[in-house]
Amino acid sequence: MKKLFSVLSLSLLPLLMQASEADLVMPEGFASSSSAKILYWGFLVVVLGLLFGYWQFSRVKKLKAHQSMLEIGNVIFKTCSTYLKQQGKFLGILFLFIGAAIALYFGVLSSMPIGSVVLILAWTVIGIMGSYAVAWFGVRMNTLANSRMAFASLRRHPLDLLNIPLSAGMSIGVLLICVELLLMLVILLFMPAELAGSCFIGFAIGESLGASALRIAGGIFTKIADIGSDLMKVVFKIGEDDPRNPGVIADLPTVSRPTV
Repeated sequence: MKKLFSVLSLSLLPLLMQASEADLVMPEGFASSSSAKILYWGFLVVVLGLLFGYWQFSRVKKLKAHQSMLEIGNVIFKTCSTYLKQQGKFLGILFLFIGAAIALYFGVLSSMPIGSVVLILAWTVIGIMGSYAVAWFGVRMNTLANSRMAFASLRRHPLDLLNIPLSAGMSIGVLLICVELLLMLVILLFMPAELAGSCFIGFAIGESLGASALRIAGGIFTKIADIGSDLMKVVFKIGEDDPRNPGVIADLPTVSRPTV
């Protein structure tokens, strides 16, 4: 009972002190101190990670596939691109409301200067763009891997059926981690010390907003495609998974999208 009380007390301590992530302040001169030297090695890790991700992308892209599979893969990618463009417009509209809430909280309730609020909003935009960029790369990587995977199954190469999706997944995953690490290092080392916590909040809101919108709207998109496939099956007697059914292609963008 005492342990439970201690845990609850510690969890409620920030509320009693009225503290939040926005109150996190980096020490003055931290970026030039000896303690920060290890963080600069993070930029080398980011570069190595991006090179590794590009190397995996190139390996998958160079794999052979039948021309018809490549054409279908290109159709799927164009459908995905249309989906992402629409999502980009939706995120722009959504940001107007979220940005207004952020500006109200930091500018009015927290009485921050306009310049600081603009900086926080900028990091919100950067977070959205980061999620969007990783989503685009994931769709491109997955649509390339899909056609190579299908061709490898026809050639009866079971090891390739394991290696191709692993390479594609590693490429997307490492890119996602490197983008996140790069942006967090920039906040820690180059943003004003008193705004580090607030910039983190803005970045987290933007990144989460982009990821959630892409996932939720993607699920809706999938359901619409499923209904369209069913109608084609009923009206034109074309199977739900028949390649001639446009709903099959429409369903694939959200299957190809990564978890951001």
